[in-house]
Formats: sequence, C-alpha cells, structure tokens
Amino acid sequence: MRFMMVVIPKGYETAAADAAAGAEVVAGMMEYNRSLQKAGILLGLDGLLPPSTGARVSYSDGKATVTDGPFAEEGKEAIGGYWIIQVRSREEAIEWARRAPMANGEIVEVRQIYERDDFRGGVQKPAGGFEGPPNAAAVRA
Repeated sequence: MRFMMVVIPKGYETAAADAAAGAEVVAGMMEYNRSLQKAGILLGLDGLLPPSTGARVSYSDGKATVTDGPFAEEGKEAIGGYWIIQVRSREEAIEWARRAPMANGEIVEVRQIYERDDFRGGVQKPAGGFEGPPNAAAVRA
C-alpha cells in the first residue's frame, strides 16, 4: 500500500517567498528521510516553496482562471512538502508519520494513494491502460 504523508507546517500559509528552514530543522529532516530510506519504504519526497510563490488554476463554466499567490482565501494550513512511502498498512504509515521531526502545531496528514485496483465498477476500464511516469511500474510493484 502506498501512502502520502503531507507536511503542513505552522504558519506556512503566510510565509514569505524566500522563507527557508534553518540548518537544525533540515538536519533533523534529513535524518528522518534516511531512516525511511534505510527501512526500504521511501518512494519519493519533496519540499514545496511557500504558497506565496504558487498559482491556483480554478475552473468555472469551462474556463480556467489563474490566481497568483499568496491566496487571501487560504485557510489556516498550507502544504509544505510530502513523502510517498510503501508500507503494509495504514497503521504502519501512521507509525512512520508519528516519528517525523515536526515542531509544535505542525501536522503530518497520512493519505492512502489510489491504486488501479481501488477503482470500482465502470471506472476500471477507463482507468486501465495508463502507465504513468517511467518509474510508475516500480512504484506499483
């Protein structure tokens, strides 16, 4: 089972475009990343720049509208990064999330990733045949 562990840092929704973590925070995160890698469960990870550097594309009546960040309607949470892991169960994914080196008020949200077999009924056929990125087969194995 694949899971995405989404990092929601406190205050990131209003962080300046040049906001960056300090050396101590990065060192702790790299240690955690190495533990995921050593356990053989890490499939991918990335950090994201603050929402102030992003853009949102919203859709209405067949038209796309682009809004540059920061986003006034942003809630109290913004995604700061993620890990993708492959483990045996939701409980195991949660246990790994509990080990993340997060500060007070920060959140790691654990979400299972859809696999092709998760699609039911009439959705199986249109979902079939797409192999995704070059490394997708290894991820699904």
